[in-house]
Amino acid sequence: MIGIVGGVGPAAGTDLVKKIIEETVAGSDQEHLPVLLYSLPGRIADRTDYLEGKAPVNPGLAMAAICRQMEQAGVTVAGIPCNTAHAPEIFDTIREELEARSSTLQLVHLVDETVRSLRTTFGSGTNIGILSTTGTYKRRLYADKLAEAGFACTVPSEAVQTALVHNAVYHPVYGIKAGGGKGIESARRQLRQAMDGMQLQGAEAVLLACTEMPLALPEATYRGMPLIDATRVLARALIRMYDPAKLKPEARLARSMASVQQGAGP
Repeated sequence: MIGIVGGVGPAAGTDLVKKIIEETVAGSDQEHLPVLLYSLPGRIADRTDYLEGKAPVNPGLAMAAICRQMEQAGVTVAGIPCNTAHAPEIFDTIREELEARSSTLQLVHLVDETVRSLRTTFGSGTNIGILSTTGTYKRRLYADKLAEAGFACTVPSEAVQTALVHNAVYHPVYGIKAGGGKGIESARRQLRQAMDGMQLQGAEAVLLACTEMPLALPEATYRGMPLIDATRVLARALIRMYDPAKLKPEARLARSMASVQQGAGP
């Protein structure tokens, strides 16, 4: 089975399941892939809180235990729909815990897969704007790897990150993590403001480097900039590792790129 470490946040896990279905070659129920979504949010500390010293226990320990439980249920390849969980302090702990227990589970590295996808889609030197949680932002999980891959990178200022981006995700009333779609337009408006600022700084495309952001920004482009959905990249990577023959040709980003090149709007 394909396994998903859910609860990080819960809506990101269900969104990943949806995108695995969308990206799978299938003509009937029976032709879709077996997927286990294991969502135990109460067991996993917030990743940004841990990286900022606000949560004492490394969330990688709980995620490793969940991976082992999924493996015992038959999972062979798994993904974690949380970019911040791929900070070395957390992801390395997961790998070490699995190796110590002789696990054979294949764990997809979301950040590495996303950078690899960008390299096949965009030319060297393309300016990629990065929208992410504050944990990912401060650890430069994408900025450094994208720079190494030959991209220019644009990120929000610290003030914009705190006031707009962080609140769009974490605000207890209208943030995406508040769930249920309540106030999603407020979160959407704040993320758009942040993207406006990055476009003025030269961003040509925007990476949604938080797996909850596509819930507020499902469109393929914004003001002519392609929006890169890291959750969809993860979905495609999981399908490819499970069975390459079941992976649909990549079409969504290609369509958005074509529309941008023709001068189309969002």
